[in-house]
Amino acid sequence: MSGTNRADPRPLSPHLQIWRYHATMLASITHRFTGMAMYFGTFLIAAWLIALASGPETFALFEPVIASIPGQVVLFLWTVAVLFHFANGIRYLFWDGPHIGFDPKTASAVSVFNYAFAVLGSVAIWATAVWL
Repeated sequence: MSGTNRADPRPLSPHLQIWRYHATMLASITHRFTGMAMYFGTFLIAAWLIALASGPETFALFEPVIASIPGQVVLFLWTVAVLFHFANGIRYLFWDGPHIGFDPKTASAVSVFNYAFAVLGSVAIWATAVWL
């Protein structure tokens, strides 16, 4: 066995230094993050409902947290996460079922739409909640 035993410097699989960033890739990453964020937000909503069911004294302890500016920001971001995860889940259903939307331009357009839907939908929900 003559020769050197050097490792090949090339990566074994495509990695971040090879792929270009695009909307579909960002939407896939965001889908994973929103899934994790929804666990935390759902825990807060459940804690709020438990405090509500526990009586006025317990709810009075929890209400200032939810009504504060950071609490409202967390709830708004949770709303964005739920709407984005919902819209992106529908995109995945179309990909997995009838195999619609695999064209790169269509996939990117749907990804951008999902972001716009999540943000504008959250603004609409919160504006309706404030006005009513």
